[in-house]
Amino acid sequence: MLDEKTKKYFDAPRKLRNVKAGDGYSLLLTFDNGENRVYDMEKELEGVFSVLREHSKFERVFIDEFGNVAWDIDENVDSSEHWNNRIDICKDAIYMNSKPIK
Repeated sequence: MLDEKTKKYFDAPRKLRNVKAGDGYSLLLTFDNGENRVYDMEKELEGVFSVLREHSKFERVFIDEFGNVAWDIDENVDSSEHWNNRIDICKDAIYMNSKPIK
């Protein structure tokens, strides 16, 4: 069963238009409705995301072909040929767990 916040979001899901690394390990996000949001990844740099502790890798964030926030672990490897080179966060989850920038 979905909570009300999630139900409301999926009535009109957002598309990510821009992402860039912000201060520390935050992501600055712009969505298709012009809304700017921030997502803090500081506490998520464990497991698969631990490679992003190297800030130069964190800064290479981009929007993948599915509209999700993504990073290629090794920028010299073609992630379309080596699927395990890419890590990502679902655009819906990142919207619902980010905070509006006022």
